[in-house]
Amino acid sequence: MGTWQLEVGKMAIYLMFPVGLFHYFNQPQYFEEWVTKTKRELYPPENADMRAEIQRVKIAIEEKHEAKILKELEKQRS
Repeated sequence: MGTWQLEVGKMAIYLMFPVGLFHYFNQPQYFEEWVTKTKRELYPPENADMRAEIQRVKIAIEEKHEAKILKELEKQRS
């Protein structure tokens, strides 16, 4: 066993090491560029052509679904 000074020194190291790492790695200048780049890769900015194509596909799927439902309703009436 060591003296109380050794124990206090060890406790200080045990506490300061994670706190120091937390402080160092949570500085925005270290990861701001990386976060921005990653967000742009995952969620690219919308452009008008892409949005229009999505709307066309959405409308086509809805029309197909409505036609299917109408067919089934006509079958049930007959």
